[in-house]
Amino acid sequence: QVHLVESGGGLVQAGGSLNLSCAASGPTFSRTSVAWFRQAPGTERDFVAGISWRPTVTRYSDSVKGRFTISRDNAKNMVYLQLNSLEPEDTAVYYCAAKETIIVVKSTNGYDYWGQGTQVTVSS
Repeated sequence: QVHLVESGGGLVQAGGSLNLSCAASGPTFSRTSVAWFRQAPGTERDFVAGISWRPTVTRYSDSVKGRFTISRDNAKNMVYLQLNSLEPEDTAVYYCAAKETIIVVKSTNGYDYWGQGTQVTVSS
């Protein structure tokens, strides 16, 4: 079992930055792949970025590549998502998800554990 809690969302102007955190609990977190998804009102939940645990491989959606950075600290049971050069189109609820696997899956169906989400709002 893995329990996830996101934090760090907020309101920021276009071009600004935020750092999202995903705090995990559970004995198997170090053996999970973790991803961030986001969902804007009236849209599907979309993959943003993911990180595996062995080896540490990262994957990004095309829309955030070069602007967002995912990282993890297994010693602290934390996963981070650094959001830079934010655009109004990045406005959404951001969710952290985890699965006990060695690969990063881009589908929501690939994840067993989800956090409650944190709101990111980017004003123009």
